[in-house]
Amino acid sequence: MSVRWPRVLNPTQLSQILRNQKNPLRAVELLEEARIKFPNYRHNGPVYATLIDVLGKSGKFKEMKEVIGKMRDDSCHCKDSVFANAIKTYAGAGLVDEAVSLFKDIPNFNCVNWTESFNTVLQILVKESKLEAAHRLFVDYSCGWEVKSRVVALNLLMEALCQHKRSDLASHVFQEMSYQGCYPNRGSYLILMQGLCKDGRLTEATHLLYSMFWRISQKGSGEDIVVYRTLLDALCDNGQVDEALEILGKILRKGLKAPKVRQPQLDLTNCRSVESIDATKKLIHEALIRGCVPSSASYTVMAHDFYKEGSVAQADKVLNEMLDRGFKPAIRSYEAKLTALCIEGRIDDAVHVIEVEMVRANCVRTVRVYNVLLRGLCETGNSAMAVRYLEKMDKQVGCVADSESYSILVNGLCRDGRFVEASRILEQMLRRSYRPSVNMYNVLVQGLCTMGRQYDAVTLVEEMIDQGEIPDMSLWNSLVVSACYNLAEMDVCSQTLQQLSSMQ
Repeated sequence: MSVRWPRVLNPTQLSQILRNQKNPLRAVELLEEARIKFPNYRHNGPVYATLIDVLGKSGKFKEMKEVIGKMRDDSCHCKDSVFANAIKTYAGAGLVDEAVSLFKDIPNFNCVNWTESFNTVLQILVKESKLEAAHRLFVDYSCGWEVKSRVVALNLLMEALCQHKRSDLASHVFQEMSYQGCYPNRGSYLILMQGLCKDGRLTEATHLLYSMFWRISQKGSGEDIVVYRTLLDALCDNGQVDEALEILGKILRKGLKAPKVRQPQLDLTNCRSVESIDATKKLIHEALIRGCVPSSASYTVMAHDFYKEGSVAQADKVLNEMLDRGFKPAIRSYEAKLTALCIEGRIDDAVHVIEVEMVRANCVRTVRVYNVLLRGLCETGNSAMAVRYLEKMDKQVGCVADSESYSILVNGLCRDGRFVEASRILEQMLRRSYRPSVNMYNVLVQGLCTMGRQYDAVTLVEEMIDQGEIPDMSLWNSLVVSACYNLAEMDVCSQTLQQLSSMQ
């Protein structure tokens, strides 16, 4: 692809040129050509960030590492997000050691804030269960002035310890927060509360709740309901219903700051008369919702928590009460509901949410919402219906399908054996300048070959080569066998064999 260079080049123009290249290796060449054609021009951080992103998305990790090295040698100012994204790219490809190595090399770059990169690499190590490496990384880098906040990092460490049933050590980390120059937030309390309750340390969990009253619940925020509910449910499951009701009364008075005019309406005696633990918990949940100062945040947090644990009916009651009180549900509430319904396989109900409930609530459907539905439809074999929703997205103002949308659809259509339609969606994806994965090309080309669509398969292989990807031998074998099987397509076979010879 020929490049039309401007008379005077600036970094913004070069970033656009690099982004428009089909072949990422050609973009690397243009980076060097720009220096030669414009001696007074100098690359900056955004230019390198663009090329690193292009190479990372196309899986060119060797070239990406070389470009990162050039960025270091140029000493241009670069943002922390560049390293965070590169670290995520390495980790997504299973190159965790490369991700850690890149983070440790950040001091050699002109970057003054490592907070996002630090939290990202720490999260990756925790996810990979490399707790010792995560601990060493925290000790070595958390005290530097480049890491502006340690709350997220300490929360990650506490979460990892709780997952390994070491809530006792997580409690020590929690207590050390103030000595690290930071204070626990709502997430810190929720992580530790869940860990203590899971380990059966209910006495410590109760003391944690009381400390929360005077540290972060002084104004009676309804968002704290999730933390309170964790302890109350654990007490009920342990048969300590009386203790749970006593604590509930304190929560309503001191934690949620329930208005006095609302307190007489909360009759907790019904909770003691119910024999079923689940029924008791439902009554306690209703008391929490009715007892707090009504707000969009409190309803949203409660509904989201119910959807996350699969309690769709209870979450729907929260959303309905929210609407009755004049609050508009947040987008993330509908995302959580769609996810829960799709997990249960209730696709018709999920469609009803998008087509009826969100329209009734005057809630604009976003790309993320559509992607949740598209994934649910494709996983249940309804890829044809998913294509219709892609068309709806194109017609909706301000809702443009992203790379994830097309990837979900192409993979879903291939699973259903609809390879011709999948190739049409792939063409749309390419027109939008989104890069399909190598695996997506392989599956689609082999599927087209099984249908006798050799010409379409060859066209996709040519597109794949234009983007700098080298098809593997199994793909070539499928293509050659399919072309040779149909004698009417011998010219296609000949061209394919010539390309195979040139690749070797």
